Amino acid sequence: MDSTTGRKGAFFGRRKGHALKAQQAALFDTLLPRLALDLEVSAPADLATLFSNSVTAVRLEIGFGGAEHMIAEAERAPHTGFIGSDLFVNAMAKALAAIDARGLANIRLHFGDAIFLIEWLPAGSIVRVDLIYPDPWPKRRHWKRRFVQDATLIEIARVLRPGGEFRFVTDWPDYAAWTLKHLARTSDFEWTAERADDWRKPWPGFTGTRYEAKAKREGRAPCYLIFRRR
Repeated sequence: MDSTTGRKGAFFGRRKGHALKAQQAALFDTLLPRLALDLEVSAPADLATLFSNSVTAVRLEIGFGGAEHMIAEAERAPHTGFIGSDLFVNAMAKALAAIDARGLANIRLHFGDAIFLIEWLPAGSIVRVDLIYPDPWPKRRHWKRRFVQDATLIEIARVLRPGGEFRFVTDWPDYAAWTLKHLARTSDFEWTAERADDWRKPWPGFTGTRYEAKAKREGRAPCYLIFRRR
């Protein structure tokens, strides 16, 4: 998902790629209605009530792609609730298939523009926001389409509780520099890195994605950034 400064719901790119298998398509009718958040009603003051199992904290992943990272995190932390947002049909299909196969009860989904979801969330309700390999929009004229923008960071800061984290991964050095510049000029966050290895190496427990494997094969080194909400 990509956002531009001062816009509502702008989207750039394709929403659907490969044709879905019959089982994947069926999950849009059977499973997605049970997991999809209804942004037409006010969010509950306690997001834990969104989940059928008992959760003690809630995290958000924006643009989960193949869902490898989100699914692995949900399996690793069964008492943490995960909200995943993606507006691509194929990404949602992969997430639904994995959730169904593993019987996960600690994931809710938003099939649409993440900025609307973030605006819906209560202040201080999220302990961590992950943005893993977002579209880098490498051409200068497209930089306004990047998800990391001043206006978006204001909303992320609002929903994160003090001490919560915004974690960002990219294989594009320019997007890493862009993100550092935008985070540096806000008083809401502090960069946690103390040495080069803190951003050159993934944090403990990080689950790589198919996109990451492709980036490494093509010689692009990932950059792992963690920012803490003040």
